[in-house]
Parts: sequence; C-alpha cells; structure tokens
Amino acid sequence: MKKLFISLCLFAAVNTQAQQKHPAFMEQGNIYEVNIRQYTKEGTLNAFAKHLPRLQKMGVKTLWFMPLQPISKEGRKGTLGSYYSVASYTDVNPEFGTLNDFNAIVTKAHAMGMKVIIDWVPNHTGADHPWLTTHPDFHERDSTGKAIYTADWSDTRELNYSNPVMEDSMINAMQYWVKNTAIDGFRVDVAWGVPYSFWNKCIPTLKKERILFFLAEADDPKLHETGFDATYSWTEFHVMNDIAAGKKDVLSLDTVLNKIDKENVKGAWRLYFTSNHDENSWNKADYATMPGKVHAPFAVFTQTYNRTMPLVYSGQEEPVLRAVSFFEKDSMGFQKYERAPFYSTLLHLRATNAAFKENAVFERIKVNNPTQVMAYSRKNGASLVVVVLNLSDKDAQVQLDAALPKDNTYFEVFEHQAIKDIHSLQLPAWGYKVFVYGTK
Repeated sequence: MKKLFISLCLFAAVNTQAQQKHPAFMEQGNIYEVNIRQYTKEGTLNAFAKHLPRLQKMGVKTLWFMPLQPISKEGRKGTLGSYYSVASYTDVNPEFGTLNDFNAIVTKAHAMGMKVIIDWVPNHTGADHPWLTTHPDFHERDSTGKAIYTADWSDTRELNYSNPVMEDSMINAMQYWVKNTAIDGFRVDVAWGVPYSFWNKCIPTLKKERILFFLAEADDPKLHETGFDATYSWTEFHVMNDIAAGKKDVLSLDTVLNKIDKENVKGAWRLYFTSNHDENSWNKADYATMPGKVHAPFAVFTQTYNRTMPLVYSGQEEPVLRAVSFFEKDSMGFQKYERAPFYSTLLHLRATNAAFKENAVFERIKVNNPTQVMAYSRKNGASLVVVVLNLSDKDAQVQLDAALPKDNTYFEVFEHQAIKDIHSLQLPAWGYKVFVYGTK
C-alpha cells in the first residue's frame, strides 16, 4: 500500500507539472529591464524613480532590476566592474543608494500597478566575496586549493553546489530579499549553471513566503519542471537575427518554434526580446542586429506570439542606438522617447485585450508566401486579434487562408484604420499589421 501511495503521489506531481501554473499578476504582462548605472546621469535608484510615471504610462507591468548588490574589487573589469560580480548578497551597492531607496521604489511601483523582480547571481560570487575566506568550502577549487572561475569571468569565483550548507546559505540570502523587501520574484542569472536539484529545493522554499515569479536565464525546457515560470528564447532570438540579416527565412523560425512547443512543459512561458543587456553590450542589439524599420515586426512578434513574456530593455523606447558600456559609466541620455508610442500600443493591447489571456486560443494562419510572411490569431470568446508580419526585405501581397469573420470591422492598432475584410493585404518590406476585431 505504501508503494502504491508513493506512486500515486508521484503521478499527481507529474500531472501538476504537465500544465504549468503562473502567478496571476503576470498574466498578460511584460518585463522592462532596468540598468540603474546607465539609466540616468546620477546612476541611482532615486534618480530612476522619477521615470516610474513615464514607464507606467507606456504600459510597463514588471520592472526587472539588474543586480543591486555591491561589486567585487578584486579582478574588477573596467572602472566600475560587472554587476554580476557580487561582493555581498545581502547589501545594496552604495553607488545606487540604500535598501530604503529600493523599498521606496517597490512601494511606489506597486501603488502604480507595477511589479518588481530582482536579478540574482547564484552560479558564482565576486572574486572577493566574504565566503571565500569565512567558508572556503563554499567555492569550487583546483588541485592547489585555488578558487576557480569559468571562461573569462576572472572577476568571479565558482560556487560549490555539492556543499549542502552553501546551498542553504544561498537560499537564506534569497529569503533575505523576500523578507526585507516586497519584491515579486527573481530573474536568475546563468540558471543553467546551477544543479537543477537546487532549484527543486530553492523555489518551493521561497514560494512558501508568498507568490513569486521566477525567470531563468536559460533556454532549457527542463527548468520549467523545477518551478521557473519563464525561460529565455535564445534559440528563437538567434534565428530572428539571421532572418533580419537575410540568412534565413520564416520557415527556419517555424522549425524552432515547433521544436520548442514539443519540448516545453505545457503552459510554460518564454521570454521574448529583440535586445537585453548582454545582446546590446556585446552584439550590438537591436540597433545593428535589427536596424531601423527591421526592428518593428520582430518586436511585434515578441509581444504577441503564443506563450510569450515580452521584454523591453532600458533605452529601446528612446531608442539608444549604440552599445551601452558594461563596465564604465555611460548614461543612456533619454530625450525623445521616439519608440515609446510604438511600445505603448503593444503593451496596452496585450494588457487589456482578452485575446492575450492564458485561456485564449492561438492559431497559425496559412499564407501564400510562408517563407516571407508569418500570420496568426489569438481568440478568447468575442475577442480576436490577428497579426500579420512581413519578415523580409521585399514587399508582399498576402493572402490569409483562414475562416476569419467578415461581418464586422477590424481595427489596425498602429494606423488606426478600420477595414471590413483582412483576407488580402499589401505589406511593405518589414511591414506589420495588428488587427483587433469588432472594436477599437
């Protein structure tokens, strides 16, 4: 009987994982990555706080703060060092401000209807983190006893996850932020580099405190089974870059999307983006990888495709058309916010239209030029949104092969135009249309 009971429990656990559940506050949401150092001339939390009303108006739902902790001095890269070389897990970088400053931002963001998540760096510490001396066995070491690092991350030291005391200490450090702030979750750096058994222990422990959202910087579907709500869409992103460069076409993206659908836990979210701090700093995204008008259809895709959790990186709404320095002070210099209306349209549509709810039905629409054009619909009751994207540098006469209603008006959200029938469309190179059926 005992074996039968255990088997039934295991079956129930697997069944629960088969349809992933997420925090309700993230449904129809989005994430905006905040680079505090470069956001303002001051580079402080208090200076950033002045932008909260603007971001709320643009439609931002969740703020992701890059690491807030002090940065190690040993092996420091550049003048200011990398955010991801953490000198203390439970302190705030004095360059940014204080814990009280951060808590004030969280309180204000919550009052505005926004959530807040923080970046967490569990794979390694900075090269002069106190654990290196107080707990030498917390770090991986070579045959000579020297703490090691991976690749060119010479300002960091790898943590030893075969040490259960270290694991508990890491969980305690994360709990510190849950208990001493009102954050709504974590974005986890190099989540793939930590044993998945740790996440099986860590995430349920933290969720006992309150409902939290977890984003893994990794594209491994298995991380969803450990409790992560969203993983990165690195594979899709790289194919999008290749399409933008003329190296691949829509069918290549379809291949990747179909593979992800088969591998992922049902209901899992993917973080979709056209830029982030890594891609901007090292690979010139999105100003060079998707230059000018090329950016727009891919941005629409990230905001409207199935199971997406879309990301906007600091400065994309300006847009900042350069690689923002990672180790030096390099203020973004907000002035015009030229892309803000474009993003605002997408973010507000996603937040307010029932077609973007979790229970909506997503369908790909057949087109006459599938190597060039992607089309799909999202439907939830009477709410219907149709998206048509020309992911090529050539104009396209598009025929949609779908039983779309013709008895009412479609409203195109960017051009503010009404049209009775959308089965036949003309799209310019890198053109895009987002239609809402029956209402504005």
